[in-house]
Amino acid sequence: MIIRKAEFITSAADALTEIDSPQFVMCGRSNVGKSSFINMLANNSKLAKTSKDPGRTRLINYFSFNGGEFTLVDLPGYGYARVSDAEKQKWAGMIEGYLNHSENLVAAFVLLDIRHPATKDDLMMINYLYASAKPFVLIATKADKLSKSQIANQKRALAQSLKVGEADIIAVSSLTRYGKEAVLDKIESLLALQK
Repeated sequence: MIIRKAEFITSAADALTEIDSPQFVMCGRSNVGKSSFINMLANNSKLAKTSKDPGRTRLINYFSFNGGEFTLVDLPGYGYARVSDAEKQKWAGMIEGYLNHSENLVAAFVLLDIRHPATKDDLMMINYLYASAKPFVLIATKADKLSKSQIANQKRALAQSLKVGEADIIAVSSLTRYGKEAVLDKIESLLALQK
């Protein structure tokens, strides 16, 4: 799959159903690299706003790829400690609202930092997706921080702890674009199943 065009569509505080294209939603803890991941796929480092400060994404952001061939949906990150409980509840409601009500959801991309074990919040998200029978793909970010053998070891450890196959985890680096083709191939194959 070749990305010819990517653009920001809109931000919303709740699930928008009027964007009528197949959607892939980004889930992950704050600062795991969701915006950088979107920018890598878009070939545009400025499309999604990135920040060193966790908790910056506070709305649901929609990005159109290839003129509506598919939409990437960026949810607020979970597990960020330095916001009020009320704010956390609001974000949780947004995330759940989107996952429960989006009619165009093809699959969720669950982003995990490859350097660390999955957090309690990650496990909660994955279990929620399993329980609600929503397809998901595990994306291990920040692979540029590790050597090739460390990437393989970390993927194996993550796969064992999450009870999935190693092939079910795609390691990526937004910096080096490592894993980008594998993600685009996965998107292409998932879109083909929709037809």
